[in-house]
Amino acid sequence: MRQKAHRFGTETLRAGAEELTHEAQVLTHDVISVAFRLKTYRLIRKIILGFILVSIANVVFSYFFYTPKMYRILRDNRETVIRYRILQDRIRTAQQQVDEIRHRDNYVYRSLFSTDTLSIPGVWMPYPESKYASMSDDEYAPLMIGTWQQIDALARTLYLESVSMDELQQLSKNKEQLATAVPAIWPIDRKALHNNHIGAFNPRRFHPVLHRVVAHEGIDLGSDRGTPVYATGDATVEMADDKGYNGGYGHQVLLNHGFGYKTRYAHLSDVLVHVGDTVKRGQIIARVGNTGRSTGPHLHYEVIHKGIPVNPINYFNRNMSAEEYEKLMENLRETNFEKY
Repeated sequence: MRQKAHRFGTETLRAGAEELTHEAQVLTHDVISVAFRLKTYRLIRKIILGFILVSIANVVFSYFFYTPKMYRILRDNRETVIRYRILQDRIRTAQQQVDEIRHRDNYVYRSLFSTDTLSIPGVWMPYPESKYASMSDDEYAPLMIGTWQQIDALARTLYLESVSMDELQQLSKNKEQLATAVPAIWPIDRKALHNNHIGAFNPRRFHPVLHRVVAHEGIDLGSDRGTPVYATGDATVEMADDKGYNGGYGHQVLLNHGFGYKTRYAHLSDVLVHVGDTVKRGQIIARVGNTGRSTGPHLHYEVIHKGIPVNPINYFNRNMSAEEYEKLMENLRETNFEKY
């Protein structure tokens, strides 16, 4: 009995010791785990605080001082601005050179060939605002947009001169034919002109009855009914109407001189040519009348270049002195030969 009691006590003590050991291990593990988490939390907190402080310091430094990256950006921006300024100077220089060529073209080359200044409708129409919209929000928008506008203007001028030079090249091959084709004389004898009265060419004439602009696209030469009308240059008859009102022109003749030139002779009494006829400068093609929208006998005479009416007076200058031309220009006045 004593041995059994002793064995039971020993086992009880051993079980209690083991239980105490296990509890001690659990407590130790819990203490170590809490300490580890606390250290980890403190470390993370320090890292976050450090990051925040570094970020604040970086923002403050960047506000008061330039970083190397900002220095590089500013340097690149300055270089870009300098390049744009250099480009603008080169564009201005090129524009000046092209303007000199254009001046010689208008006042030297074209005078040699007796042709009008080149005009291409619509070539100077402004570009839509959307063309430069992609640059409008940029800090350097005025510089960039201004430069591109200079380039666009130069491109338009170059285009005009390219077309003009092509035309002059063609004219140079046919100079002799051009010399006889360009309208160059008076369409009636100047002695037949009544009181030197010439109704002026006026593309912006204000209509006295309709109260709006109605272009007068030729000149009116007052003379007696039946006065001979002459072809002002070699041409082919494109129109010869000896009947009807014809939009106010009455009886009329339209000559095609080639090289972009046409001439119109209106309000005629007699038409002496037919469509398809070839006529020479100075040949009688009709007689002055009072047909169509006319208040008295006169010749309505137009010069049309590339589809655009031009002032016929400029073509009379070739066989007049400077004094005669200036006196003629002084006598020009609003036409009173046509009904309103």
